[in-house]
Amino acid sequence: MEHRQLGRSGLRVSSLCLGTMNFGGLTDEPTAIRMVQEAFERGVNFFDTANVYGRGCSEEILGKAVQEGGLRDKVVLATKVVADMGDGPNERGASRYHIMQQCEASLRRLRTDRIDLYQLHIVDFTSPTDESMRALDTLVRQGKVLYLGTSKHPIALIMEGLALSERYGYERFVSEQPPYNLLDRTIENELVWTCLRHGIGIIPWAPLATGMLSGQYRSDAAPPEASRAAKGGISAVRLHQKALAVVEKLKPLAQARGVSLAEFSLAWVINQPGITAPIFGPRTPEQLQSALKATDLKLTPDELSAIDQIAPPGTAVSNYYDGNVYARLRQEVKAR
Repeated sequence: MEHRQLGRSGLRVSSLCLGTMNFGGLTDEPTAIRMVQEAFERGVNFFDTANVYGRGCSEEILGKAVQEGGLRDKVVLATKVVADMGDGPNERGASRYHIMQQCEASLRRLRTDRIDLYQLHIVDFTSPTDESMRALDTLVRQGKVLYLGTSKHPIALIMEGLALSERYGYERFVSEQPPYNLLDRTIENELVWTCLRHGIGIIPWAPLATGMLSGQYRSDAAPPEASRAAKGGISAVRLHQKALAVVEKLKPLAQARGVSLAEFSLAWVINQPGITAPIFGPRTPEQLQSALKATDLKLTPDELSAIDQIAPPGTAVSNYYDGNVYARLRQEVKAR
């Protein structure tokens, strides 16, 4: 397993990050604990969760797995804050109140005295960036957080945070967590270059396009009963004929290499410029094994060229940002 430097920091993380959003939901606790141990034994030292996943359940299971395995000082624990944790007016957002409160709650659930990477999960347009940065900086100075990052943040807000850090000496962001996969390459237009330029590590989510690049979907058949798309919601919206046509064109490339489409697609993300470690959230041990195989797969120049013909650089056939930032902005402005 390759280990890479996370942005402009001295922290080194595995080239694959184990995402734990399914823990306590689609993945039961015993299976989740086994997967954490298996991933660690195969070289993974980077684990990502969030307070909102199962309203704390994912953090609790990950914390238990790390403690029982004696792994705390051998792994990097990343979690996130901002998303709704209740119905109260201060139970969401990037205010100092919510950040400080939720950090303490995450520490308890993770059974640790520090969070290695603390990330702003989504954009909160109602809280001033300066207030959020001061709160995060306080946590670093208290030793409760070591490094800071963002998730699904537009370039303008990342740069605003970096500017405040430069001006006031706040701890700076070292990572951003955007969506990135063969169906949505839009971060290649500006975000990748900006992050490389300013020492921000990229740890993308949805490297398999939330299952669309797993090989389970076909253009001539309904979604499998247990799949996300079969349950409706945004996954069903993304599963349109244009996206499936791209998937069908990618399948022969994976078959020619003798690997699954999932392994082929994940290997592509792992080896793209500027990428530190994609976040892969397995539901089963078999999915974890497939992801671990992808870390050893290097695509050839001919394969990369063929991919670019099918899914051109900088383009998106399915939008994984979902207009999240600007839809939320409209809601916040309307509420004022």
